[in-house]
Amino acid sequence: MCGRYIIKVDVAALSDFDIHAPPEWLKVSYNVAPTHDVPVVRVAKGERQGALLRWGLIPFFARGEQPKFSTINARVETIETAASFKGAWGRGQRCVQICSGFYEWHIGADGRKVPYFIHLDDQRTFGFAALWDRSRKNDGSWVESCALITMPANSLMYDIHNAGKHPHRMPAILRKEAWEAWLAGTLDDARATLSQYPSEHMSAYRVSPRVNKPENDDERLIEPAGDSEESATPPKDPSGQQSLL
Repeated sequence: MCGRYIIKVDVAALSDFDIHAPPEWLKVSYNVAPTHDVPVVRVAKGERQGALLRWGLIPFFARGEQPKFSTINARVETIETAASFKGAWGRGQRCVQICSGFYEWHIGADGRKVPYFIHLDDQRTFGFAALWDRSRKNDGSWVESCALITMPANSLMYDIHNAGKHPHRMPAILRKEAWEAWLAGTLDDARATLSQYPSEHMSAYRVSPRVNKPENDDERLIEPAGDSEESATPPKDPSGQQSLL
């Protein structure tokens, strides 16, 4: 986890990001999946900038090639030691992965896997704490990519997210006032921003299994599911890797 989310950002949200750039880097998607280019905010030459990065971090040493294992998520417990992420962490290559809500899957008592949509009641547009890296391909071109950070789940997410290889986890959602420390603070400052978002400011409801297919991308995906909705097989990301849900 987290393996799918949505982006629905209006231009007015740019003031929250405190960046000075045209909004072309923003996008709207109701089914963001691994390998997609996703909008992030990062600091360059002392100023915030918006950018589109590939979701699924390719480490600087990987010659632009995706590792055989999934790198869409970086576990908070190992960001300082895992080979794929410790370089980006140590160099302070932190960014905010823009989000408006995300999906997680729950296995019910009947064994069916059902998607839920989760959003916040105190931030319409929010950000995942994420790391980014730059890797040079053999042809000399560069690829920039990112991975969002995950952590042990709060009480709401613990109950919902019981599926996948790494259950009972959640994205590291940043409080708005923590953006500056995450983007431009010291390593200690940044580490201090990584805490569970309060359950009382999060809401969740069941949605259609149409979200399991990345090619489905429309506003109906975030509508509450009816009682007749059936679950489907676990989703895979477009690269063919099992999502780490």
